[in-house]
Amino acid sequence: MQPPAAGPPPASVWPTVAAVTIAIWSVGVTVFAQTGGWLTDQVLLASGLPTPAVVWPLIAFGNALLVGVPTMLLALVPRSPAVRATGRAWLVAAFALGGFGLLRAVPNVHHELYLAALTALAAGGAAGLRALRRRSEPSGVEPAQPGQAEPGQVQSAQAEPAQVQPGKADRMAAVLIAVAAGLVMLLPWLWVGALGGAVETALAVAAAAAIGWYAAELLPRRFWTAIGAGPQGRSAVRTILLGGTVAGVGLLLLAAGVGQPGGQLAAILVLPPIGYAAAAIGWAADRSSAPVGVLAGLSVAGPLALLDPEEVSLLLAIGRDLPFWAAVGAGVGLALALVLGLGLGFGLGWRRAGRPPRLAGRPLRWVAAATVAALAVVGGAVHLAVGQPGLHGERLFVMLREQADLSDVPRGTGPQARDERVRTVFQALVDTAEASQADLRDDLDRWGLSYTPYYLVNAIEVDAGPALRPWLTRRDDVDRVLISQQLRPLPATVEPERGEQPAPRTPPWNITMLGAERVWTELGVDGAGIVVGSSDSGVDGDHPALSDGFRGGDDSWFDPWNDTRTPTDNNGHGTHTLGSAVGDTDVGVAPGASWVGCVNLDRNLGNPARYLDCLQFMLAPFPTGGDPFADGRPERAPHVLTNSWGCPELEGCDLSSLRPATEALAAAGLMMVAAAGNTGPFCSSVDDPPAPYADVLTVGAVDADREVTDFSSRGPAPDGTVKPDLVAPGADVLSAMPGGGYAALDGTSMATPQVAGVVALLWSAQPELIGDLDGTARILRQTAAEAGTGGGDTCGDPANLTGAGLVDAYAAVQAARSGG
Repeated sequence: MQPPAAGPPPASVWPTVAAVTIAIWSVGVTVFAQTGGWLTDQVLLASGLPTPAVVWPLIAFGNALLVGVPTMLLALVPRSPAVRATGRAWLVAAFALGGFGLLRAVPNVHHELYLAALTALAAGGAAGLRALRRRSEPSGVEPAQPGQAEPGQVQSAQAEPAQVQPGKADRMAAVLIAVAAGLVMLLPWLWVGALGGAVETALAVAAAAAIGWYAAELLPRRFWTAIGAGPQGRSAVRTILLGGTVAGVGLLLLAAGVGQPGGQLAAILVLPPIGYAAAAIGWAADRSSAPVGVLAGLSVAGPLALLDPEEVSLLLAIGRDLPFWAAVGAGVGLALALVLGLGLGFGLGWRRAGRPPRLAGRPLRWVAAATVAALAVVGGAVHLAVGQPGLHGERLFVMLREQADLSDVPRGTGPQARDERVRTVFQALVDTAEASQADLRDDLDRWGLSYTPYYLVNAIEVDAGPALRPWLTRRDDVDRVLISQQLRPLPATVEPERGEQPAPRTPPWNITMLGAERVWTELGVDGAGIVVGSSDSGVDGDHPALSDGFRGGDDSWFDPWNDTRTPTDNNGHGTHTLGSAVGDTDVGVAPGASWVGCVNLDRNLGNPARYLDCLQFMLAPFPTGGDPFADGRPERAPHVLTNSWGCPELEGCDLSSLRPATEALAAAGLMMVAAAGNTGPFCSSVDDPPAPYADVLTVGAVDADREVTDFSSRGPAPDGTVKPDLVAPGADVLSAMPGGGYAALDGTSMATPQVAGVVALLWSAQPELIGDLDGTARILRQTAAEAGTGGGDTCGDPANLTGAGLVDAYAAVQAARSGG
């Protein structure tokens, strides 16, 4: 009797255990590194500190190293072809994570440059992988077919019988099915997202295609061949379940490197689960790698093209702003990917008990093609009907070399002299802009480019992307070109914050601390005759604290963001700040003053052009729909401007971008009061225009104990000037909110309008001070009360925390009446 023939040695379980362990490690490390890196980035941003350019490359390198070392061992040590194929795929994905992550050193503001670099790197990497794979494949040796053993592998006696091999038509059908599945993955982004500019969109599509190609080379046919080969021969269940899981881990590593900070978080959620759908489609077409490439490219196209990475920010995380909608899109995409994986896996694999279905049949191809066409139509309809159609790219803010010379403008004070100053400054600014912009406007007209000219800063905002920037920068009449950031629209309007508290029965603590109520009752001054201009998120014109104070007429409200025709506030910030200046329900410092308003913040963000729109409107208000150049009314300019905003580099400003504007407003005799910022307790954090400028009255914040708050920005300014100039109550300040209620908020934004209100009281009590900016500032400084530094770092001089001290409205008005 012959002894039974020896079979192959039993496979060891340890390579599988190692693969599972490394998978868990790789996913955990990557999710932690990418999420933690983004949160750190956002905390630095909220603190006013720039993220060093080296941070994200270091995160990418560290993430890739921690994943790459164990996956390299997995690719080299085990004898199992499936485990080694798994290690190779994850190692190549780790290389992509490290390489693509280096590109995040490109600032968010240069998104087009990032997308172009990502396209080049991904396409180059894919081409390199293909070349290496072709070199490594022995000449004349074809990959094993179903029912055949791999080279060097013993054929199982129970292997599945040889099948009629799918051909080119099957692979085409598989690609059509993958396109249909990819279009399904795009649907949520077509709903919640919005495209950028034309160049940005084209580059995003190119980058998505390159990422898809890289994914196909990351998971080539020999990967699926190795994964699908089991003890019982080729198996659909093994290929789809095991292959889909391994592919998902690789795709997660790949996704972690795709998109600028914030954008990769959506890709991490969406990309991994498509591994199951890709495995099902690819198995049905002879383990083709094309489906995974098509699916990956279309899945990542949504976040790349339809999300602005600058808006995926904690600064917009309150309410239903872009972070909320990005989470909705990613969550729906995750659900769709899982449904597709289950549906395609069952339909193409499990129902045929391991027998590859024929995809080349004419009915199936027709159904697949018809489904692609139908989904394309549905996607377009979704985007047009409930999405945000159109292009919403950044614009260019072109600053010209020549700025108006206002050195000879008379500096007379008092109501009539101040009005004459405003008219003189307005005319000089307009004349300079009209003359110096003529050639540039002609060239822009010739190219058919739309633009908006400005005169307060001699500049033009051009509706054009980065392709035009080099030409503009090289012009002799151009000083520099900045990016004017645009906000992409949302699926639904963000509801403004509302106040739940009733109107106070007595003046709140901050009004009492300033002595404002004593000015009303003992000195009989409430700001009457003075107009305060608010540039902010808007104003609820129907609020009981503000409705009676609106100046009215056709030139007292301007909304360059949304073109509203009556005072409206879609955020709440502007209503609160203006209420602290002029609210007449005991929350405002100067309740007898009137007000005009302009919207320079949309969803709490702005850009150089929108800030300038409002400052220009304050210098020379114009009627609704009017031309600021031709229809400006300088005689209707407000007296005092309250500005609880700053324009950081993130929004497109540089340190001197608004400098000509504040110089012109000062020459015209308008008192500009600005918030120091909320980036304390760091020294030298008064750095976002206009707060650092010498001709702006910059305000920090103190609490109820007269101690400077931790969040109040500190000086000195970048040029060494002591800032802030003064401090005022800025913690737990009660004021008006949209809808008629009241709420207490914190910030130098809350302190600033109170100082503007004190200036209104001063000028109301002593009209000859109107336009006398130096004299007014001197009185405020001389009468300021002592404020504490909070016991922290004094930044070289306590004045860099508190300026001259805490504003005292009562003492200031008394000093003004006595000749100051």
